[in-house]
Amino acid sequence: MVDLGDRGEELRRDPHPVYARLRERGPVHRVRLPGGDGCYETWLVVGYEEARAALTDPRLIKDSERLGMHFLDVETVGKHLLISDPPQHTRLRSLVSRAFTMRRVEELRPRVERITGDLLDAMLPRGRADLVESFAYPLPLTVICELLGVPEIDRAAFRAMSTEIVAPTDADSEGDALVRLGEYLTELIEDKRCAGPGGDLLSDLIRATAEDGDRLSVEELRGMAFLLLVAGHETTVNLVTNAVHALLTHPAHLTAVRADPALLDGVVEETLRWEGPVENATYRFAVEPVEIAGVTIDKGDPVLIGLAAAGRDPARFADPDRFDIGRDARGVPPGGGQTA
Repeated sequence: MVDLGDRGEELRRDPHPVYARLRERGPVHRVRLPGGDGCYETWLVVGYEEARAALTDPRLIKDSERLGMHFLDVETVGKHLLISDPPQHTRLRSLVSRAFTMRRVEELRPRVERITGDLLDAMLPRGRADLVESFAYPLPLTVICELLGVPEIDRAAFRAMSTEIVAPTDADSEGDALVRLGEYLTELIEDKRCAGPGGDLLSDLIRATAEDGDRLSVEELRGMAFLLLVAGHETTVNLVTNAVHALLTHPAHLTAVRADPALLDGVVEETLRWEGPVENATYRFAVEPVEIAGVTIDKGDPVLIGLAAAGRDPARFADPDRFDIGRDARGVPPGGGQTA
């Protein structure tokens, strides 16, 4: 057992040296987490190849209820894609894809660009600004509110609830915010049902119907709205801020990107590897004994797949601690040279 609680401050400040020491000892470890969000002891996968295999291993399930485990977010907001397995995951994804199309995403582009421009215009006259508060946070939250059709009058309260869920201020605040958000989303869905068709994504999800007549239930709609809020919000905030910080601390790359904006794709890919927006994937649970790299994970055990740790595995990425926007994002495959 590796007690990461002893390294809590080090993990918060810079987790990568901790993960590097774990990788040197092996790709899979039983760890005790600092703090905890319902699972204080878990298996942690830190090797790239092992993490990639674990992400698609059907023996590591997302729906903890299949093992008799219940968590507050499921009870208050409902099932969603991050806590579902096939065939339920397949069904939900199929219904959502009918409303969340590439055409809709492209139609959003001008509005996202307008919101981005307005936020930057508000920052410039001040000469300096808090990137998170002035830009990275309001950008995705504004887009998500518009996607869900959250009325302007409700957006301050909606922001307060979502902030408390993503970054709770105390032990009880996250649970209270989950309950309030679940109640709000239920009312929002009912209002849209009564008001008739709207142009927002939530209205389209309410109307989405499969060939066999299948539709999303209120609980599933609520779960989808919650997933869009939390997954779309936290990841975007962190990716924007991490990418800007990486460029500011690597001035040669910043100069190159300013001279050639086409390099931005490389910035995004390398930031996802070098300092991605999510340190670990959400919990999986072994539905039967699973062996990974010679380590047996017992049925019912929770498993965290370390995305940050895997992204700096030297077995896959040469000089992994170096930020390099020209790097092949696929890294080096097992057994040999660079990918084609």
